[in-house]
Amino acid sequence: MTPEKIAFFKDIFPMIAVVTGIAVGGWVLTTWLRIKNGYPLDGAWGQAVHPRTDKEAAERVKLLTNENAELRAEIGSMKDRLANVERIVTDDSHRLTQEIEQLRDKRAN
Repeated sequence: MTPEKIAFFKDIFPMIAVVTGIAVGGWVLTTWLRIKNGYPLDGAWGQAVHPRTDKEAAERVKLLTNENAELRAEIGSMKDRLANVERIVTDDSHRLTQEIEQLRDKRAN
């Protein structure tokens, strides 16, 4: 091996080490984020690594389905309240006053 080739490898080796380190660090960070946020992990051949069993996956789906239903119900009630607020804001003040007075009359009777 010639001295020029040896000098070339000495110059390029730190860059190769840095690129390799960044790639491995990115892989570790991506895997950690997937675990932290509950995404399933796949092995080298596509087999499930985490969650390991179908029972765990089914339980996770069940919990997420329940949470989804609760959130949809909450959003529905928020839409109703928002519709009332929009009606109040955009309605004529005279008509709103009449409706309030009608409610007071019903309450007094």
